Amino acid sequence: MTQLNPVSRKYAGVRLAGSLILWTILLLAFAVMGIIGLVLDITPLAIISFALMVPLLIGAIIEIIVVVRQVRALGYLEREHDLLLQRGIMFRATTVVPYGRLQYVEVTAGPLMRAAGLATVTMHTASASTDASLPGLPRAEAESLRDSIAARGGARLAGL
Repeated sequence: MTQLNPVSRKYAGVRLAGSLILWTILLLAFAVMGIIGLVLDITPLAIISFALMVPLLIGAIIEIIVVVRQVRALGYLEREHDLLLQRGIMFRATTVVPYGRLQYVEVTAGPLMRAAGLATVTMHTASASTDASLPGLPRAEAESLRDSIAARGGARLAGL
């Protein structure tokens, strides 16, 4: 199979930045409970609180590894009649979006994605269940892909 075009590696950082807030809040909450347990001489509270920090840290490390691998597994390939999207590490999913079936293509970016200079290309078809998205592309590449897909889709519709 032909080599897929990868998404930006910065996308892993964007995904992890969102998770970092949750992990930090949870770790701080357990640390504060542990300190309160020490100060108030509630030993079981301190032990349980500090003990629960270990699985949280392990979970955060596992998430970092998984997210980095998931981002590496994301890719796309523009073909003559369709766009091929691929994702997944353990359960690989391949989506083929025929250009002639597209209704519209949009480029979106939330605050973290904009800060990293990234965007998501979303392709909408007549069936809501077949919509496809490709996150983590550099903004210019996302806009170029959107224009290319829209032009190919328009050409397919004109040929009907």
